[in-house]
Amino acid sequence: MNYKIYNILPEYGTNTILLWDEVSKEAALIDPGKSSSNLLKEIENLKLNVKCIINTHGHADHIGGNSYFKNNLNCPIMIHSADQDMLIDSKKNLSAFMGQDIVSPQADVILKEGDKINLGESQLEVIHTPGHTAGGISLYGKKILISGDTLFQLSIGRTDFPGGSFETLEKSIKEKLFTLPDETIVIPGHGGFTSIDREKLENPFIGLASRI
Repeated sequence: MNYKIYNILPEYGTNTILLWDEVSKEAALIDPGKSSSNLLKEIENLKLNVKCIINTHGHADHIGGNSYFKNNLNCPIMIHSADQDMLIDSKKNLSAFMGQDIVSPQADVILKEGDKINLGESQLEVIHTPGHTAGGISLYGKKILISGDTLFQLSIGRTDFPGGSFETLEKSIKEKLFTLPDETIVIPGHGGFTSIDREKLENPFIGLASRI
């Protein structure tokens, strides 16, 4: 599986991720932070067939480009059921509190734990990782983890927003993400790459019990 990371929303540093199967050129666009004609041209230049837009959660900086890319790529929007209302409510997705009114089309596909998203011969598994939001998800495939705002490089997602819970987030990380292979590359929703092994050993926000 190939992937490229785009910072199309630099004011928030959101990682918008394009992930595709090398043979079929079927792709997923993950967390488009806002509209971007440059990214659309990149998709065309790579000759990719984007099969879906996936939101790891419903905050505005991860859904702001949904409408633009759905209209231009004619593909469904996918999100976990617990965050689906955030797409169409600027208060729930927090954009209203930033003086904006960011909304998305409604979800076409509601995701749940264990769902499989096929991209040609490649596959992404949906892992429900609540804590940052109630419907936060991570996506795992071929030792690559898209962790959204659950796990960052030596950090974790905020838990002080509505629907957030540190205890829930810690449980998601320990019981679902830290059980993945140590060599798994982690691509977070913000910031640089990391690995499961590094986070198990060095992340200061996760208790020692996760490393024993």
